[in-house]
Amino acid sequence: MRVSSTWLLIASAMVCIVGPWAAKARVGSAAGPAYYIADFEVSDGEAIKPYSAIVESTFKTFGGRFIVRGGNPVPLEGQPPKGRLVVIEFDSMEKAQAWYNSPAYAQLRPIRQKAGHSNIYIVQGLVR
Repeated sequence: MRVSSTWLLIASAMVCIVGPWAAKARVGSAAGPAYYIADFEVSDGEAIKPYSAIVESTFKTFGGRFIVRGGNPVPLEGQPPKGRLVVIEFDSMEKAQAWYNSPAYAQLRPIRQKAGHSNIYIVQGLVR
Protein backbone atom coordinates (compact mmCIF):
# COMPACT_ATOMS: atom_id res chain seq x y z
CA MET A 1 0.00 0.00 0.00
CA ARG A 2 2.91 2.30 0.67
CA VAL A 3 4.11 2.05 -2.96
CA SER A 4 0.66 2.91 -4.25
CA SER A 5 0.51 5.96 -1.99
CA THR A 6 3.91 7.09 -3.21
CA TRP A 7 2.86 6.85 -6.87
CA LEU A 8 -0.38 8.66 -6.09
CA LEU A 9 1.60 11.45 -4.42
CA ILE A 10 3.97 11.70 -7.43
CA ALA A 11 1.07 11.74 -9.90
CA SER A 12 -0.70 14.46 -7.89
CA ALA A 13 2.46 16.55 -7.79
CA MET A 14 2.88 16.21 -11.57
CA VAL A 15 -0.69 17.36 -12.15
CA CYS A 16 -0.09 20.41 -9.95
CA ILE A 17 3.19 21.27 -11.69
CA VAL A 18 2.40 20.38 -15.31
CA GLY A 19 -1.38 20.86 -15.35
CA PRO A 20 -1.53 24.66 -15.71
CA TRP A 21 1.27 24.65 -18.31
CA ALA A 22 -0.46 21.91 -20.33
CA ALA A 23 -3.77 23.80 -20.26
CA LYS A 24 -2.07 26.95 -21.59
CA ALA A 25 -0.38 24.93 -24.34
CA ARG A 26 -3.75 23.56 -25.48
CA VAL A 27 -5.36 27.01 -25.49
CA GLY A 28 -2.43 28.59 -27.33
CA SER A 29 -2.42 25.93 -30.03
CA ALA A 30 -6.11 26.29 -30.91
CA ALA A 31 -6.43 27.39 -34.52
CA GLY A 32 -7.95 30.75 -35.24
CA PRO A 33 -9.90 31.86 -38.28
CA ALA A 34 -8.55 31.60 -41.82
CA TYR A 35 -8.83 34.16 -44.59
CA TYR A 36 -9.19 33.68 -48.33
CA ILE A 37 -7.53 36.71 -49.89
CA ALA A 38 -7.78 37.52 -53.58
CA ASP A 39 -6.45 40.36 -55.70
CA PHE A 40 -8.54 39.99 -58.83
CA GLU A 41 -7.92 42.02 -61.99
CA VAL A 42 -11.02 41.79 -64.18
CA SER A 43 -10.41 41.61 -67.91
CA ASP A 44 -14.01 40.75 -68.92
CA GLY A 45 -16.69 42.42 -66.81
CA GLU A 46 -19.53 40.49 -68.43
CA ALA A 47 -17.85 37.11 -67.99
CA ILE A 48 -17.42 37.56 -64.21
CA LYS A 49 -21.11 38.32 -63.54
CA PRO A 50 -22.28 34.68 -63.15
CA TYR A 51 -19.41 34.02 -60.73
CA SER A 52 -20.19 37.13 -58.68
CA ALA A 53 -23.88 36.21 -58.46
CA ILE A 54 -23.26 32.67 -57.15
CA VAL A 55 -19.95 32.60 -55.26
CA GLU A 56 -21.34 33.64 -51.85
CA SER A 57 -23.79 30.73 -51.83
CA THR A 58 -20.87 28.30 -52.26
CA PHE A 59 -18.91 29.47 -49.20
CA LYS A 60 -21.78 30.24 -46.80
CA THR A 61 -22.30 26.50 -46.25
CA PHE A 62 -18.67 26.37 -45.00
CA GLY A 63 -19.25 29.26 -42.60
CA GLY A 64 -17.56 31.82 -44.86
CA ARG A 65 -18.45 35.49 -44.83
CA PHE A 66 -17.25 38.46 -46.85
CA ILE A 67 -15.00 40.83 -44.95
CA VAL A 68 -13.96 42.82 -48.06
CA ARG A 69 -15.57 42.69 -51.48
CA GLY A 70 -14.15 45.18 -53.94
CA GLY A 71 -13.91 48.68 -52.57
CA ASN A 72 -11.28 51.27 -53.34
CA PRO A 73 -8.04 50.56 -51.46
CA VAL A 74 -6.02 53.53 -50.29
CA PRO A 75 -2.39 52.79 -51.16
CA LEU A 76 -0.06 53.74 -48.33
CA GLU A 77 3.20 52.02 -49.30
CA GLY A 78 4.32 50.04 -52.32
CA GLN A 79 2.29 49.31 -55.42
CA PRO A 80 -1.50 49.38 -55.12
CA PRO A 81 -3.43 46.27 -56.11
CA LYS A 82 -4.30 46.14 -59.80
CA GLY A 83 -7.77 44.75 -59.26
CA ARG A 84 -10.54 44.11 -56.77
CA LEU A 85 -9.65 42.92 -53.31
CA VAL A 86 -11.69 40.16 -51.72
CA VAL A 87 -11.33 38.80 -48.20
CA ILE A 88 -13.52 35.95 -46.98
CA GLU A 89 -13.28 34.83 -43.35
CA PHE A 90 -13.73 31.19 -42.31
CA ASP A 91 -13.73 29.70 -38.83
CA SER A 92 -10.71 27.53 -39.65
CA MET A 93 -8.11 26.73 -42.28
CA GLU A 94 -9.82 23.37 -42.80
CA LYS A 95 -13.16 25.01 -43.65
CA ALA A 96 -11.51 27.49 -46.02
CA GLN A 97 -9.68 24.73 -47.87
CA ALA A 98 -12.77 22.51 -47.90
CA TRP A 99 -14.71 25.32 -49.58
CA TYR A 100 -11.96 26.05 -52.11
CA ASN A 101 -11.77 22.35 -53.03
CA SER A 102 -15.54 21.77 -52.95
CA PRO A 103 -17.37 20.59 -56.09
CA ALA A 104 -19.56 23.72 -56.05
CA TYR A 105 -16.58 26.08 -56.09
CA ALA A 106 -14.64 23.89 -58.52
CA GLN A 107 -17.42 24.59 -61.05
CA LEU A 108 -17.13 28.37 -60.54
CA ARG A 109 -13.35 28.67 -60.52
CA PRO A 110 -12.96 28.42 -64.34
CA ILE A 111 -15.41 31.32 -64.77
CA ARG A 112 -13.25 33.53 -62.54
CA GLN A 113 -10.05 32.35 -64.20
CA LYS A 114 -11.34 33.18 -67.69
CA ALA A 115 -12.66 36.59 -66.63
CA GLY A 116 -9.37 37.94 -65.32
CA HIS A 117 -6.11 37.38 -63.46
CA SER A 118 -6.00 36.46 -59.76
CA ASN A 119 -3.47 36.22 -56.98
CA ILE A 120 -5.13 34.09 -54.30
CA TYR A 121 -4.07 32.96 -50.84
CA ILE A 122 -5.54 31.36 -47.76
CA VAL A 123 -3.90 32.60 -44.57
CA GLN A 124 -4.19 31.41 -40.99
CA GLY A 125 -5.49 34.17 -38.70
CA LEU A 126 -4.70 34.74 -35.05
CA VAL A 127 -6.59 33.08 -32.23
CA ARG A 128 -9.04 35.60 -30.75
